[in-house]
Amino acid sequence: MNKVLVLGATGGIGGEVARQLLAAGWQVRALTRDVAKACEQNAAFTWIKGDALNRQEVIDAAKGCSVIVHAVNPPGYRRWAEWAMPMLDNSIAAATAQGATLVFPGTVYNFGPDTFPLVREDSPQQPRTRKGVIRVEMERRLFEASTKGARVLIVRAGDFFGAKTGNSWFSQGLIKPGKPVGTISYPGAPGVAHQWAYLPDVAQTMVELLERREQLDAFACFHMAGHLDADGTQLGQAIQRVVLRRTGTEPRVRSFPWWLLKLASPFVVTFREMLEMRYLWEMPLHMDNTRLVQVLGREPHTPLDEALEATLTGMGCLPARPAPVSIA
Repeated sequence: MNKVLVLGATGGIGGEVARQLLAAGWQVRALTRDVAKACEQNAAFTWIKGDALNRQEVIDAAKGCSVIVHAVNPPGYRRWAEWAMPMLDNSIAAATAQGATLVFPGTVYNFGPDTFPLVREDSPQQPRTRKGVIRVEMERRLFEASTKGARVLIVRAGDFFGAKTGNSWFSQGLIKPGKPVGTISYPGAPGVAHQWAYLPDVAQTMVELLERREQLDAFACFHMAGHLDADGTQLGQAIQRVVLRRTGTEPRVRSFPWWLLKLASPFVVTFREMLEMRYLWEMPLHMDNTRLVQVLGREPHTPLDEALEATLTGMGCLPARPAPVSIA
């Protein structure tokens, strides 16, 4: 049986990849600092007590694993410069020791406006943000690792949405988790295309690529097209449709209060980081998935309304559907 170690299995993308790998027949190990709490979330994983910042604990947990999923991030936008690199270096050390494939969820932060609107895997990486600079360095270290015994699989996608996205524009900007959707705050301007990615689709893409990992290059990188909001209004309209259909009430769409972030940014680190990324909402961006389609034949893709309904329900923004009543 294939064995995988997942770092970040209590989070959005890490948890989704772990669940899909388990369903595909993999034995899933997951590193966590709180085993009891993690077991309550998913008892089907083999939870191992450890910290992604402790190299020996990561190496020990990875023994016998052919794949390591590095989906752990510093919380929010805090301590990225301090923690992101050491955690990745520990995963690289474990993957190198095992000759394993290291899976890394990539982002668009690596790229600056010089590559827009169509971004390919080999487009120049000239980031505009501090987080983007860190992401570029992380991928550079991954490439170096691929020349020293590890294998690397990077899947880059747009802004995540899903039932458990954690820190994301969808859950921190557009809507308020756990509350009915009365207002949708959209950060982009009408007419500006923006890239979105549904977490289960991203996870399925990774799982299918892992099934072909022996045929991939030692350093393999793929872009997902995901859900493209072609004019900056389509995602908001889709949320309106879903909420109206489920609740009978149509939420209104308003502009995201960038002015408030600017006002509070001297005091709130998260707001400063969000402001740095505003350029991604001011210019059209579309990721080219040609390479992915060549390998898989198509890109896993859930229809937008279906994906949004599952997302909003899972986030507690829509009432759960009543269970079907069986008639004897």
